Amino acid sequence: MPKLESKTAIITGGASGIGLAIAKLFAQEGAAVEILDRNTEEMNRAVATIASNGGTASAVVCDVTDAAQVDAVINEIHARRGRIHILVNNAGIAHVGNALNTTPEDFERVQRVNVFGPANCLRSTLKFMVADGGGAILNLASCVSVMAINDRFAYATSKGAVLSMTYAVAKDFLANNIRCNALLPGRVHTPFVDGFIAKNYPGREAEMFEKLSKSQPIGRMAQPEEIAFAALFLCSDEAAFITGTGLPVDGGTLTIR
Repeated sequence: MPKLESKTAIITGGASGIGLAIAKLFAQEGAAVEILDRNTEEMNRAVATIASNGGTASAVVCDVTDAAQVDAVINEIHARRGRIHILVNNAGIAHVGNALNTTPEDFERVQRVNVFGPANCLRSTLKFMVADGGGAILNLASCVSVMAINDRFAYATSKGAVLSMTYAVAKDFLANNIRCNALLPGRVHTPFVDGFIAKNYPGREAEMFEKLSKSQPIGRMAQPEEIAFAALFLCSDEAAFITGTGLPVDGGTLTIR
């Protein structure tokens, strides 16, 4: 039997990268997937791809930094689906810079998307999960939640907050049959990585891709689908005894560097 049969799963940032891989896998496993994103073209493509493979998916334009918009969208999804079983807080942005060269504006922008965004979605979804008897929440944190790499001042700050947020929700809603966990991915090969390399290392793309890949003990970057499989486990009933956990999916980065 599919692992998410008859469950509704909201996935923020689900139109590309890791979010899309999660959306596709969850749909394959029987979930009715609700993608929240800002890129209409990518959203439509994601829904069409899922439908062509026999899955169920809808997409709604939503800016997760706008609390009122998040409330409206999640209220509408609950009214349409009847219940929200799973929330995956995946939407996020990256930033390169240290504490000296990161502007206040860039620092605030990263926190608004990566911290306020999940908080808004949590607030809106938890009220329904509490009323409806439970649910599973997964937050996308990062290895840099618990370790340091160069020039990730704003990003690391935001992902540390996401991990702490995970612990708080897991504790506060334990009695409500709500589980909350986080994934701590290492470097994943997504369009963002390709764009970052092309922008910062023109003419050296292949060299830098290999260097970044080899920086992880396993010797390569993860594929988005590998993160999705971990997400599926933590959001399924197979992980019913797991809450308040930050699971590394990092090719050994945190433990065997």
